[in-house]
Amino acid sequence: MHLLFALPGLHRFSRGAEVVFESIAQEIALRGEHKVTLVGSGRPVAGKAYDFLHVPAISRARFETWPKVPFLRHEFMYEELTFAAGLATSGIVGKADLTMTCSYPYTSWALRRPRLRKRRPAHVFVTQNGDWPVNGKAPEPRLFGCEGLICTNPIYYERNRQRWNATLIPNGVDPSRFHPGPQCKAAFGLPADRPVVLMVSALDTGKRVIEAMHAMAEVPDAFMLVAGDGPLRDEVDRLAAEKLPGRFMRATFRQDQMPDLYRSADLFLHTKIAESFGNVYIEALSCGIPMVVHDDEVTRWILGDHASLVDSTSQPALVAAITEALRRPHSGEAAAAWTHSRYSWSVVAEKYAAFFSSVLNTY
Repeated sequence: MHLLFALPGLHRFSRGAEVVFESIAQEIALRGEHKVTLVGSGRPVAGKAYDFLHVPAISRARFETWPKVPFLRHEFMYEELTFAAGLATSGIVGKADLTMTCSYPYTSWALRRPRLRKRRPAHVFVTQNGDWPVNGKAPEPRLFGCEGLICTNPIYYERNRQRWNATLIPNGVDPSRFHPGPQCKAAFGLPADRPVVLMVSALDTGKRVIEAMHAMAEVPDAFMLVAGDGPLRDEVDRLAAEKLPGRFMRATFRQDQMPDLYRSADLFLHTKIAESFGNVYIEALSCGIPMVVHDDEVTRWILGDHASLVDSTSQPALVAAITEALRRPHSGEAAAAWTHSRYSWSVVAEKYAAFFSSVLNTY
């Protein structure tokens, strides 16, 4: 079986979806049973068990101020269009038995386009960025199609399993990298004399970093670190100067720095509502740090009893949860062990490979 995974940011960015696709590809390729090819706008990386093909794309950051219109309603759709144009003409797609993406509409359309004198590969779509392409009301979902749908949370699965060949598979984590260990605050320029509250998040409206900053302003002894970038960077910096002077840092970090960054925090905070999965949840949990996250069905399913769940739309409730979590004694070894047993990439990749086989058997 020749598997092809395509995503504009592969080998170029270390965002959640990119980490998932690269990790699944590596695990499956290492087993030696299937050939795996990744297509992205980055460059080949030495030591990978899978093949990699470069197709250029213009970063979404270039399009943040461009007009938002149907079929180009977000900067990531502009980015994706520049990538899909090259993908559609690449001969590698026609050589695959099965393709996979979580990028819609243009990447998905490029993978599913008809092939002259040859049946196109079976196509699997993953709800890494939500299930709006599957059942949304915008013009683009009307043209959605796939032979297999991987749902990253139980809400998506229940909503779509009657219409599509669907399965429920969570994201994963690498236990060899994300595990409890000593703090190294000095290496990141973090204060050693006060608790550090970490958010790992893109700076866009849906992540609700601004709301979290207002809550943190009422936790006077804590230092807030936001690891991420995005369209709201200027607003975040202005609010930090006003509400969190001397106890705020915003920066971006390499993927290889993230385990030590998590371990250097005293609390992980995430306030997005309706996250499709959130790799950051299980990365933080794997490193054994306490967590305060928004309470909904998805976070309860992902984290079980291993986090403080709160209605983060209530600022008083959020302030109280942060304050209590920082005061409460915490041992993360049990939480990390539970996470590794459920979410290790080896466990998750096995589920992906089994689903791929079932899709091909019925295609």
